[in-house]
Amino acid sequence: MSTGDSEQLRACASARTLASSFQQTFSNLTAQRGRRTASTLLIASLMLGVSSAAVQAAGEGEPKASGDQAVNELLMKKLQAMERRMQAMEAELKQKRAQDQANAKQAPQNNGRPGVQGQPPQNQPRGAYAQAGAMDKTQSAATAPNKDNANKDLFGVAASPVPGLKIGMYGEIKFGSQQNPAAGGQWQNGFDMGRLVLLPTYQVTDNIIFNAEIEFEHSGTGFDNDDKLHGTAEIEQAFFDLRVNDYFTFRSPGVDLVPISFNNLYHEPTLFYSVQRPELANGLIPTTWVAGSTGFYGKIVDGLNYQFQLSQSAEDFGDDFDHRGDDGRVIPGGYAAGVNGADALGLTHAPLGDFRQLSNTIAYTGRLSYTPSFIPGFAGSTAAYYSPNITPRGAYGDDGTFLSKNSMLILDTEARYRVPNTGLELRAEYAYVRFGSPENLRANNDTDDTNNVGKTMYGYSGEIAYHFPLGNILGSDWEAVPFYRYTRQNLQTGGMFGIDPNNPTGSGDQTYHHVGLAVFPNPSLVFKLDYTKIYDKSPTGPQSDRVLGAVGWLW
Repeated sequence: MSTGDSEQLRACASARTLASSFQQTFSNLTAQRGRRTASTLLIASLMLGVSSAAVQAAGEGEPKASGDQAVNELLMKKLQAMERRMQAMEAELKQKRAQDQANAKQAPQNNGRPGVQGQPPQNQPRGAYAQAGAMDKTQSAATAPNKDNANKDLFGVAASPVPGLKIGMYGEIKFGSQQNPAAGGQWQNGFDMGRLVLLPTYQVTDNIIFNAEIEFEHSGTGFDNDDKLHGTAEIEQAFFDLRVNDYFTFRSPGVDLVPISFNNLYHEPTLFYSVQRPELANGLIPTTWVAGSTGFYGKIVDGLNYQFQLSQSAEDFGDDFDHRGDDGRVIPGGYAAGVNGADALGLTHAPLGDFRQLSNTIAYTGRLSYTPSFIPGFAGSTAAYYSPNITPRGAYGDDGTFLSKNSMLILDTEARYRVPNTGLELRAEYAYVRFGSPENLRANNDTDDTNNVGKTMYGYSGEIAYHFPLGNILGSDWEAVPFYRYTRQNLQTGGMFGIDPNNPTGSGDQTYHHVGLAVFPNPSLVFKLDYTKIYDKSPTGPQSDRVLGAVGWLW
């Protein structure tokens, strides 16, 4: 075999190998990308043409001796050109993939909550499939998921090493000065590591999602039973969503938020502008209100969604586990009320740990959420909660009277409106609570008339805010949102019943004026500063004004 033959055979083999390698590489790369650009196809065609030409040139028979060197040089140049084009194409595709990943990381991760731009809600809940800037937890899937969405529609801002698993987080740190009514209204400074919450979510299949929320409150060093004010760690959510279609998703038995009030469902610090949560969410709706529950939700029509939940009933019991007997009854010797004229429903949560509930009662909650297309920028919801009986087993008055059943009804409606093409945002809410037999409430039978409760409680609020862009600072677009919120609530309406004197103190008749500024370096981060002026009708007034600042985040 001549030297020319050897060179041609080696060139032919190299051409075939390189062509095969290119075809395999190109196939792998294009399989990873669902779409190919015209320029990529053109490069591929050119390279395949070069490979074919090289092979044909090497197999056309033995060239003349005088042309061997020229043919070999031409063949090698073409092969080298093809290799360079392959490398260029691979580099281009890698660059595009890197850019796509970077864009995904930079996109606001709302995790089923609204961004600070006030976009209309899409009626989706936290977890499940609620990544697309939704503002509502009544439905966890605006569109059906598919395999391409795996590990994309869940919490978190970074790629997960475990397919299907994401971990998000929210938290807030508070500081400032406020009056202490226990010290005669003296102003006292303070600091509170308010909460740090982990949000693990796992996509079991395209239509089965596990969602959880692990919360550490007030530095997470709980030392009192049932006392979140002194710090605790707790499971706030843990359930599976099994999605059938857009119209029906079953939520498995687990720990879940009671679907009443926007602020109970969306209580993350980037989603309200004040340092403390809105006042109606601190008692009339005992945010964060979670319970052992199950239910289902879905879409009725575009822009209208529903949710229905069965849950462990709230309890008119506000004491610790030492006052829960092993027989499932309240122990003798006195206990704190769950419903009272100072905290409203703030202490009525049923426990989540162990079988220590004091009632067999199941409560029912229904919610409608809506984003009508004919009012761009508007979103709202209406919900009702009903428990046939919130009286715990063995409930009694201080005179030894046995306290019988007492039903509780809660109605809530709220609305949010971001005026299109402006920075103006408006919010409003109304909450109403009614007791079937208030004479059976513990607060009305504990010989303390300062916490008495009437037949009803109610409250309403209105808020106005304006979004001002501040320009690009430190690599992101900042926004300032000054706001004012007015709140009026009455926790001690007339018609007291029970053994206690019918003697409202006026402390439950409250008015709040809230003014402040929230600055967002990014939709996932906020700095807050506000002042709250509080009035009530007690002889001394509430003596609870405050000036507070905070740092909050959500991703």
